Amino acid sequence: MAFRRVVAVTAAACGLAGGTVLLSSVAIGKQQPQPAGKAGGDVPEPVSAPPPAASPQGLLLLPSPAASCPAAPGWLERSSNGCGYWDNNWDRREPVALINLKKKNEETGEQELSSRLHHYKAKATRHIFLIRHSQYNLDGQVDRDRTLTHLGREQAELTGKRLASLGLKFDKIVHSSMTRASETTNIISKHLPGVKKVSTDLLCEGAPIEPNPPISHWKPEAVYYEDGARIEAAFRNYIHRADVKQEEDSYEIFVCHANVIRYIVCRALQFPPEGWLRMSLNNGSITQLVIRPSGRVALRMLGDTGFMPPEKITRT
Repeated sequence: MAFRRVVAVTAAACGLAGGTVLLSSVAIGKQQPQPAGKAGGDVPEPVSAPPPAASPQGLLLLPSPAASCPAAPGWLERSSNGCGYWDNNWDRREPVALINLKKKNEETGEQELSSRLHHYKAKATRHIFLIRHSQYNLDGQVDRDRTLTHLGREQAELTGKRLASLGLKFDKIVHSSMTRASETTNIISKHLPGVKKVSTDLLCEGAPIEPNPPISHWKPEAVYYEDGARIEAAFRNYIHRADVKQEEDSYEIFVCHANVIRYIVCRALQFPPEGWLRMSLNNGSITQLVIRPSGRVALRMLGDTGFMPPEKITRT
């Protein structure tokens, strides 16, 4: 039987710089016609899809996985180690990233790397509670008119009671400066007396990155370009392993918005951020991330509203 060899060239990583290129050789058998009159009769030639077109050099180019990976916007860095691998330095706080390796010890001329790495290792775990604001007035034309509804205030009360029931020593509440998030924070904080509140524009609602699959209504690229950079800045500013000076575990609350929370979850878990719209979050829900000293991240809860009666649960 005659054979022809075809070289398939595929990219191992999803279009990322530094991706490995694999060369494989595939043997394809040529179908031989059966002579008429032999036992079994004629064997029909199998029907198959036409092969992909060959390149000018005679190589068969198979589609690369990169074809299904959307291009990353300018503010979002892609890991160079390929899809499905954990980037230990995702928050730029891996000990080796905090050391100036060019600086030599003046006496020995050596770096004494191991002892210096130990000095820069985080010691504490950060527990981050991401709270979506409660139901609000959708008819408001401007932010100050988008206040919580009566049900929204009830939801915030239930969320505050739930957080208080956990018996944790919360360090602070950071909240979006938008009206619905500020009002939700004020109600929650009544159940957590003494916990300081900090307002920030970074956590305001927006369109973090063009979703894949796309949303049903079109948005201009400028919306993602402007909002995405700010929301990415919020992620970098607030979501990272503990500072090396932090001795004890911390418990922090962030009251913000569904799009922001969904994007943060994707980024923290190193999932494709374009998938943020595949998750849904109820009003007043609790999402918990745990960031270990090693930089490993775990998702303990996603959009939990099990503490609310069914008739109080909304997702507007």
